[in-house]
Amino acid sequence: MSPAAPTPPSPSPSPDSKAPKPATRPVRVIAAATIGNALEWFDIAIYAMLAIYIGRTFFPDADPGVQLVQAFGVFGVTYLIRPLGGLLLGSYADRRGRKKALVLSIRLMVIGTGMIVVMPGYDAIGLFAPLGIVVARLTQGFAAGGEFGAATSMLVEQNGRRRGFLGSFQFASQGMATLLAAGFAAGLTSLLSEADMTAWGWRIPFAFGLLVGPVGYYIRRHVDDSPAMADAEDGPERVSAQLGGLFRHQWGGLLIAGGVLVVSTALNFILQYLPTFGISELGLSPSFSFLALVITGVILTFVTPLVGQAGDMIGRVRIMLPAALLIGASVVPLFLWLTAARSFGVLVVVMVVLGLLKALYFGALPSVMADAFPVRSRATGLSFSYNTTVAAFGGFTPTIAAALVAATGRQESPGYYLLAVSFVSVAALLAAVRWRGIR
Repeated sequence: MSPAAPTPPSPSPSPDSKAPKPATRPVRVIAAATIGNALEWFDIAIYAMLAIYIGRTFFPDADPGVQLVQAFGVFGVTYLIRPLGGLLLGSYADRRGRKKALVLSIRLMVIGTGMIVVMPGYDAIGLFAPLGIVVARLTQGFAAGGEFGAATSMLVEQNGRRRGFLGSFQFASQGMATLLAAGFAAGLTSLLSEADMTAWGWRIPFAFGLLVGPVGYYIRRHVDDSPAMADAEDGPERVSAQLGGLFRHQWGGLLIAGGVLVVSTALNFILQYLPTFGISELGLSPSFSFLALVITGVILTFVTPLVGQAGDMIGRVRIMLPAALLIGASVVPLFLWLTAARSFGVLVVVMVVLGLLKALYFGALPSVMADAFPVRSRATGLSFSYNTTVAAFGGFTPTIAAALVAATGRQESPGYYLLAVSFVSVAALLAAVRWRGIR
C-alpha cells in the first residue's frame, strides 16, 4: 500500500480534520454560529448585573438581600431545563443539520427575551409577574440548551487544522456579550436614578437583545451547513446520534467535556457576580463596578482567539492545564485582597487577572470539548455536557456565592468555591489526554 500524502502536524487528531471548507465565507459562518451564543450570554450577563433591580420589580420583600437571592434563584432554576433543550435540539442538529437547529434556537430565544421586555411587575399583576419571568427564562434556557452544541460543531468542522482558532470564537462571543452588557449596565446606572432603573431602565438592554434576534435569524438562514455533516456516512456513529446511543456509548466523552468546562463556567459567573459583590458588599459605585467588567469583556473578546490560534500551533492542553492551576491558586488571595482594599482600582486589577486567566483557559476549550465526540453525536454530546455543567456549576454560582457570603460572613468565601471546582477541570484535562489522545 502506498503511503498517505503527508499532512502538516496537528496537536491532536480530529475525526473531521479532512473536512473540506464550505462555500460560505468563514466570516459569515463565524457570525452565524456565534450571534445566538452572544445573545444568550448578553441576556445572562445583563440579568446577573441588574439582578438588584429585577428583584425589586418581581419579588416583593422588605429585605433587599432576600430579593437579590430570589432573583438569582430564578436565574439558576431556569438552567435546569437546559440539559433537556440540549438533548432535543442537539439531537435535531445531528439528525437534520447544524443550520436548522441554529435557526430554531434563535427563534425560541427571541420569544423568551420578548417576554422579559414586556412583563409587568409584581405591583401590577402580583404572582403572575415572577411566574412570567420563570416561563421566559425557561424558554430562553431551552433554546440556549441546543445553541452551544450546534454552533460549536459548525465552527470546529469548518477546518480541522484550525479548529482551536475557529472554535474560540464561540467563547470570544461570550466576551463580546459581557462587554456589551457591562457597557449597558455602567451607562444606565450612571445616567438614571435608582427609581428609574427599578421602574424601567433595566428593561432597555433586554430590548436591545430583542432587536439582535432578527439579524441573527437572517444570517443563519443564508449560511451553508457544516461540511462534516455532508461527508459523515451512516454507520456505527449514526447510532450514537440517537439519545439512547449517546448514554450507552459516549459516557467518557460526556464526563471529559463536562469536566473541562467546570472551572471556566464557574469563573465566568464569578466575574459577572463581582460587580454586584462590589456594590452590595464593598459599597462601591454601581457604574464604576460595571466599568471594571467592561475591561474584562475587552480581554475575553480579543485575547480568546489568540489563545485558540496558539493552541492549534503548540497544543491546547499545554495552555489550558497551567491556566486551570493558576485559577485555583490565585482566586482566594485575589478575593482576600479585594475585600481588604475595598477600592475600585483593586476591583479592576482582580477582574483583569481573572479575565486573562479565563481567556487562557477557554480559548481552546470549545475544540477540546468537540474532540471528545464523533461527528454524528457531536452536537448532542456537546449540548448535553455543556448544559448539564452550566446548570450544576454555572447557573447557581451567583446564588451560591451570595449565600456563602451571607452564611459565613466572610466576603472571600466565593473564592474557595472556585478553588474547589478548579481541581475537577484539571482531572478532566488529564483524562482527555490519557483516554482521548487530545493534545
